[in-house]
Amino acid sequence: MAEVIRINDNSWRIDEGFVRYFLLEGKDFALMVDSGASSPDAKKIAEGLTDLPVKLINTHSDPDHISGNEAFESFWMHPADEAYYREKGGKRELLPVKDGEVIDLGGRPVEVIHVPGHTPGSIALLDVNNAVLLSGDSVQSSNIYMFGSRRNIRDFVRSLEKLRGMKDRFREVWGGHGDFPSEPDLTDRLIEGACSIIEGRAAGVETERMGIKIMHYIFPYAGFYCDVPEK
Repeated sequence: MAEVIRINDNSWRIDEGFVRYFLLEGKDFALMVDSGASSPDAKKIAEGLTDLPVKLINTHSDPDHISGNEAFESFWMHPADEAYYREKGGKRELLPVKDGEVIDLGGRPVEVIHVPGHTPGSIALLDVNNAVLLSGDSVQSSNIYMFGSRRNIRDFVRSLEKLRGMKDRFREVWGGHGDFPSEPDLTDRLIEGACSIIEGRAAGVETERMGIKIMHYIFPYAGFYCDVPEK
């Protein structure tokens, strides 16, 4: 069952245990960031928190972030994730967003940052005036899925390097999993971990996830589920 936790006067997080999504309120409308893993009523939950119209944006289209999408007529998502979203039966109208685009909630600008790697269309959102980065799965302290055809760990590193170059613009990171909040320096540690995997310096443990043999790399700050390296 989802637990609603008020972060401040105009921000909430909705926790489902292993994943969370967010509601940001401006003066004109409220923006729901993702819609959970088991929350087909996510829109109804959000409408119980604000009197303003509620709109939806997805940080990416993994199943644990889109369960409430169908309650909306349309939603924002990076178009590079649309094929992945539709493959899983995802419905409703996709409104494309691009890197650098600003969505103004009414006195609360939210900047879209394209961060491919976890998925091709992964985005982070910069809550500009509050200096908060809503990072989806790209910056978080739990296990980051990097196995399968739609994941690219080299793109992931490049995206995190991009975020590292913007660290003076955010004081906190609100991830979809793991600790809440996280420090901006988590970006640096994730880059170090991912690079050690790419370069073959990290020791992983072979395991299975969703019926697929994978490698699990565990670091003090996060974990990575990756493809088994070719021998």
